[in-house]
Amino acid sequence: MRVIIADDHAVVRIGLRMLIDLCRTCVVVGECDGPDSLLEQLSITPCDLLITDFSMPGNQQADGLKMLSKIRRRYPSMPIILLTMFANVATLRTAFAQGVMAIVAKGASATELPSAISSVREGRRFISESLRDALTQAGPRHSTAQPSLSAKEHEVVRMLASGMTVSEIAGYFQRSVSTISKQKNMAMQRLGISSDVDLFAYARESGMVQ
Repeated sequence: MRVIIADDHAVVRIGLRMLIDLCRTCVVVGECDGPDSLLEQLSITPCDLLITDFSMPGNQQADGLKMLSKIRRRYPSMPIILLTMFANVATLRTAFAQGVMAIVAKGASATELPSAISSVREGRRFISESLRDALTQAGPRHSTAQPSLSAKEHEVVRMLASGMTVSEIAGYFQRSVSTISKQKNMAMQRLGISSDVDLFAYARESGMVQ
């Protein structure tokens, strides 16, 4: 299998290449350090499998979900293995809904990427054990469709993730702390998120903040 790898950290790409070489069934035909170079590489280099980080700095495609959507539209039959640092349930489900075949946690053991490649080669989905546990604990109530926030909820989440407090946001919009808290809680409910840590992780992975 011809493989393109994408990650904005050179040391991660080196590790990926080493693990891929262990598979003995794959060859790396391209390396990219961001979504923009990835889209360019895909346009000129035929490949059978894409292994990409979800959250990479870039220009138009810095939003991980938008990047996946664009790749899927252009290359609908190309298998994708997604690498991620976060166990955000809403993002995991949305990635699978976008057609991702496998999701591997960056903190997973070295055996998981070869296992993911093997599963994808056989047409089966794969997800790291730690991420699978997060999905199991979340239960079936979360939709596989991309979560949709209102404009106000989106802005509240973005400002929280950028470091502002609920009180500061309330002062900025000249609203009550109770109103901003309700918007925050509604956003978390829509996303299937139960903690601030996961909320901030979602904001980073969705490109709200860099």
